[in-house]
Amino acid sequence: MTYALVLAAYLAGSIPTSFIVGKIFHGIDLLEHGSGNLGATNAFRVLGAKSALPVVFIDVGKGFAPVWLFPNLVASGFGWTLAYAAGAIVGHMFSVWVGFRGGKGIATSAGAFLGLAPWAVLGGLLVWCAVTFSSGYVSLGSIVTAAVLPILVALTPHAGGSGLVWFAAGLAVVVIWAHRANVGRLRRREEHRFGRRGREAAERAKGFNA
Repeated sequence: MTYALVLAAYLAGSIPTSFIVGKIFHGIDLLEHGSGNLGATNAFRVLGAKSALPVVFIDVGKGFAPVWLFPNLVASGFGWTLAYAAGAIVGHMFSVWVGFRGGKGIATSAGAFLGLAPWAVLGGLLVWCAVTFSSGYVSLGSIVTAAVLPILVALTPHAGGSGLVWFAAGLAVVVIWAHRANVGRLRRREEHRFGRRGREAAERAKGFNA
């Protein structure tokens, strides 16, 4: 049963929220627009805030639901709860429905840790806001937040013990690796700044091709 729940967590995480929103409400394939990423940032850039906000909430829910619900269905150790979290995050990043492409795991990871270590998530949100709004780069905010997450988990109350700290450290490595292209653009000063919302959508509304 626990293995089936890990698969269920993966399938829940693999729901390509931004891809569905783009296709159904805008007729746009986000894999072919903006950065080609299926995360909330690319949805914000291409589709605008009204479409990106639901994407954020659903992607967070994809991480939160398995770690909150599944341990109540089957009596199992905390290691299985981490497996549910990992399944949801991997599903978001490598969705079976869109050729194993997806987002970079930020919102879904936040949802998972919201269920595992909510105070660490609050601290991470403050770090993300401080870095993102001071620098103008969402990617830099995400990278820095991922890097400090293990420290935040270690310093705040949670039920996972040292295992959760190590899980956060592993997740930080994965998230930073997923942002490797962003790191290159940041070094070349070519990264997109936050705030240019729905640019492609605005251009199409004016009759231009994005």
